[in-house]
Amino acid sequence: MRIVIAFLLTLGIFMLLPSAGVKPHAAGSTLKTIVLDAGHGGQDPGCNGAGEIWEKNVTLAITLKLGKLLEDSMKDVKVVYTRKTDKFVELWERPNQANKDNADLFISIHCNANNNTAAAGSETYFMGLHKTSGNLEVSKRENSVITYESDYKTNERYGGFDPNSPESHIIFTLVQNAFLQQSLKFSQMVENQTGAISKVKSRGIKQAGFLVLWQTAMPSVLVETGFLTNASDRAVLKSEEGQKIIAKGIYKAIVAYKKELEKSAAIKAEKKNTATDSTKSAKNIR
Repeated sequence: MRIVIAFLLTLGIFMLLPSAGVKPHAAGSTLKTIVLDAGHGGQDPGCNGAGEIWEKNVTLAITLKLGKLLEDSMKDVKVVYTRKTDKFVELWERPNQANKDNADLFISIHCNANNNTAAAGSETYFMGLHKTSGNLEVSKRENSVITYESDYKTNERYGGFDPNSPESHIIFTLVQNAFLQQSLKFSQMVENQTGAISKVKSRGIKQAGFLVLWQTAMPSVLVETGFLTNASDRAVLKSEEGQKIIAKGIYKAIVAYKKELEKSAAIKAEKKNTATDSTKSAKNIR
């Protein structure tokens, strides 16, 4: 019975992919618009760090700092925010906004939590298979945000997803993401850059099924900036300086990613021009 339910749920989910009317960019072709998503907000506070600070406040602070870095130095890139204040944004609306703005990159910023207070470090996720139970638990916690939406059970955008059902999470092991390689590449850049300058150690890149990444029609990642339940990570995450450094690390990853895209585009253009010249030369010889 469970297998049947999972199959029907999966079928319903695939009917919604990608979002209606969205025409995704050619994978990794440009970087003109970036959507920054500060996780949680409003009545959804996210996780808490020893009663000292809420996730929603940390994610907003880092997002705004990152946005300013981009706006000040990348005049050719449009920066869009899913929220700039402490307000609740439905989970489906976050990727939907990125799709409507034809974004080239979607970054969702979060903080992690664990009953084991020794757990520490940053992780950057891209959409894919839950390879460990730990990855699954992180996605379950973040996906449970939809319970703050009164109509999530009837909202067709979620395809009947139930955060309390093990079958629902099976769907994410089957989702095929057209931007898997680009998301993987950018995830690596985020962890490399933030890990090099932040006191929060890197736990590496991981895959899991997140509703907020599921319907994005562009490379997209979810950054768990550190554990609010860990004293050392929390000290960094709640400090102005710590937030600035994490934002700078993500910013440097974006700069590196943009340069790589531009280099790749230049190589492709050169090959195309060479092929065109060769065709013209062949015609002239005839």
